Amino acid sequence: MLSEAGLRRVLVVLCITEVTSWGVLYYALPVLAPGIAADTGWSISTVTGAFSLGLVVSAVAGVPAGRWLDRWGPRPVMTGGSVLAVPAVVGIATAPTAAWFVASWALAGVAMAGVLYQPAFAALTRWWGPRRVAALTGLTLVAGFASTIFAPVTAALAEASDWRRTYLVLAVVLGVVTIPAHLFGLRGRWPEPPAAEEHHAGPGAIARSRPFVLLVVAIGLGSFASFAVVVNQVPLLVERGLSTTTAAWALGLGGAGQVLGRLGYRLLDRTTGVRTRGVAVLATTAAATALLGALPGPTAALVAVAVLAGAARGVFTLLQATAISDRWGSAHYGRLGGLLTAPAMVATALSPWAGALLATALGGYPPLFALLAVVAAAAAVLAAGSVPRAAA
Repeated sequence: MLSEAGLRRVLVVLCITEVTSWGVLYYALPVLAPGIAADTGWSISTVTGAFSLGLVVSAVAGVPAGRWLDRWGPRPVMTGGSVLAVPAVVGIATAPTAAWFVASWALAGVAMAGVLYQPAFAALTRWWGPRRVAALTGLTLVAGFASTIFAPVTAALAEASDWRRTYLVLAVVLGVVTIPAHLFGLRGRWPEPPAAEEHHAGPGAIARSRPFVLLVVAIGLGSFASFAVVVNQVPLLVERGLSTTTAAWALGLGGAGQVLGRLGYRLLDRTTGVRTRGVAVLATTAAATALLGALPGPTAALVAVAVLAGAARGVFTLLQATAISDRWGSAHYGRLGGLLTAPAMVATALSPWAGALLATALGGYPPLFALLAVVAAAAAVLAAGSVPRAAA
């Protein structure tokens, strides 16, 4: 096992690399997309569609990446993902055609499977053992600032040059920060699973079990509802009469709510069981979403509900991070986590398009939010059956 100093080193390294990886591979594109479309003549749907394809590829690649994590640990997987991410971002920056741009995002998707949350969660879950919740909370709190740091930095770089040079600079930052950090910072023996977990079934049997299937569907539905709310919240609030600036502030305060939710997760973990915790988080997501769709005002009430929705979203990230270990231990965390994350990542990728289409089909954003509340409530119901008897 790693020493206390080694455990702290791993946590600090992952905090730095997750902020950088999320900032470059995820949050830069929404800032640069309008400029990319204006400069190249590609439609905005082509630009964002390439990004969505990257997320889908990441979901698929995450399944074998999970097996490699269980076998070899995070160091080779995350170092390899960092190495692959650099030419992927360079390809995005230099793409002469839309097809090249799309292919580069597909390659970036493979890299994402090796550097974003799932391998980092696996590393902390195995190395930190019984104290994993504290480590996971710390990581998600720090990584939550990725957009706060990289969105304005990306905008400033683009304003000083153009989107291609901006991505080239970001590729250098990504490589300089994450490759050596993963290669040298994640050193240490990959521990065997605790002996107490030997009673659990093999990963194949767990993956085919009813609780696991229900968990996958619940997390997938919860992810779709949560991210569709994020993407469509500003249009909803504008439709309610708020200015775009006020609606944007409400969304930003929802980000602050995420931090508050994550800070409270350790208390929730200590005071509730696995089943109660899962149902409560998803039910809160459903309630906040329903309130956003139903409340006509005033502005203060809408902002308060936006903060509540953000808090539920923040807790949901940790709920997903601990779902496997809470039920089946850490022995097969990588493989099972890859299977769990894949549908959730696909749902995240599709939620912007699906949300916009549903809002049009339903005649506005309030009916969309009512539907999303039903989806989150269904996830809460399914979560109630996602706990095996040994973990209930």
